[in-house]
Amino acid sequence: MKAMRERRRSRDMREVRLSLPDARVSAVRKRIAAQVARLDRKAEHDALDWIEAVSEFDDDAAR
Repeated sequence: MKAMRERRRSRDMREVRLSLPDARVSAVRKRIAAQVARLDRKAEHDALDWIEAVSEFDDDAAR
């Protein structure tokens, strides 16, 4: 681990740690399901349509 940290430092990189809700815990899964159920379906479709419209990967010329 120490050697790995030294290699990162030598490449001007720093370590970042994230703490995320544990999806294996049923209370977390229930909370996420409740949040998803409250999403506005139309707004979500609009957001996905926008992402698709601006995505360079959808344009054959960009490949």
